[in-house]
Amino acid sequence: MQNGYATVTWLLLKGRRIGRVTNQEAPMKPSLLIFSAVATVIAAVAASSSVAGRSGAVLPGFRSPSGNIKCYYNPKGLSSRGFTPVLRCSLDHADYGVTLQHRCETGDWHGFTLTPTRKPLIFCPGGASGDHPAYRTLAYGRSWQRGPFTCTSRVTGVTCSNRTGHGLFISRQTYRSW
Repeated sequence: MQNGYATVTWLLLKGRRIGRVTNQEAPMKPSLLIFSAVATVIAAVAASSSVAGRSGAVLPGFRSPSGNIKCYYNPKGLSSRGFTPVLRCSLDHADYGVTLQHRCETGDWHGFTLTPTRKPLIFCPGGASGDHPAYRTLAYGRSWQRGPFTCTSRVTGVTCSNRTGHGLFISRQTYRSW
């Protein structure tokens, strides 16, 4: 008996021969595996897009003229406070990055999250966020506003705040939150 299909067939027929039992199970395995993998990927993409309600939409963002600081707005972002509008800011290079990494319980430090009504949080995702921001350069001295957030780019760094007065200042050398 070469496989389970042949064994079950033999047991059901109690050893009676009615021709050769062919193993049709083996040729189906690769195609079934591929189909299952494709279905799983499609379901995961659909679930991640519908959970946040953005369906793969490109999110508005800006970068400082140096390119070191990037912020984007997600109207249906996920934070430790649940689904809410969020502003996420990250830095390619920050002198304090190692210090903030030690404050992350899970994941890696990637910057800051500002919500509409509270102080900023450090952003330590445990995996990819699935967000798709599109960044435009925000010239020094200019401001950018989306939802409840306003940011201003200066040579010294970027300042962002929400409508309740909480905010943050970030630069390569330092950060402050209030």
